Amino acid sequence: MKDKRILYVSSEVVPYLPETEISSMSFEAPRLVNQQGGQIRIFMPRYGNINERRHQLHEVIRLSGINLVINDLDMPLIIKVASIPKERIQVYFIDNDEYFKRKATLTDEDGELFSDNDERAIFFAKGVIETVKKLNWSPDVIHVHGWLASLLPVYLKEYYKDEPLFNESKIITSVYNQSFNNTLNKDMVNKVKFDNINDDAIKVLEEPTYNNLMKIAVDYSDALIIGSEDISEDLETYIKASEKPILEYQNRDEFGEAYTTFVNDAVLS
Repeated sequence: MKDKRILYVSSEVVPYLPETEISSMSFEAPRLVNQQGGQIRIFMPRYGNINERRHQLHEVIRLSGINLVINDLDMPLIIKVASIPKERIQVYFIDNDEYFKRKATLTDEDGELFSDNDERAIFFAKGVIETVKKLNWSPDVIHVHGWLASLLPVYLKEYYKDEPLFNESKIITSVYNQSFNNTLNKDMVNKVKFDNINDDAIKVLEEPTYNNLMKIAVDYSDALIIGSEDISEDLETYIKASEKPILEYQNRDEFGEAYTTFVNDAVLS
């Protein structure tokens, strides 16, 4: 992985949020690449339950200050950054008072999904891409983790298809069994259509379930990783039918070598 540029886009990363398969792998994979001499950037949402003082987050003024249009509304983009202790790894946080100030991640105190999670996903995808553009950093690989990040592949290849910075970038999506019940806001498909994204590409968002969000990510990714030992049969069948390079589930002890080989030989070759 030496000198490879890999952008990690995740809905959660340790140590900023509790340990899950997604948050752990969103830390372990970049750490591995970092140790091998690769260049990495990690992006995640700045949820309101992340303790900014404890983790020493601070705003990056030169990257903040633009507005992203979400469903015809201007939403200010704020970028914060922190370093993971002892790892010399920087994490960029996508922030906005309307979407991320509340003291929770994806659900309220009753476990119900926030009604604007659809808009938060759109904002996160566009916010990451706009910030990487400002950094003028062209990644060899973009590795996506978690359903809140699942719109990034379609936005990159449809909305930002003429952006030269990403012309050579390969997208990997890891698919986990950390899903949600029911659906996101039923108007989600129209909010994505507002950005002139191909109707056929997002037709499944008429029913914005977890599986359908991940199917769009699969469609617009160049390679796929099974991140959980058990994922839904529906998604597993869909992934296999994509005929894209697939890294099957690996336990933590075996992941490092398998991931390195997969990226070098199946994704970047």
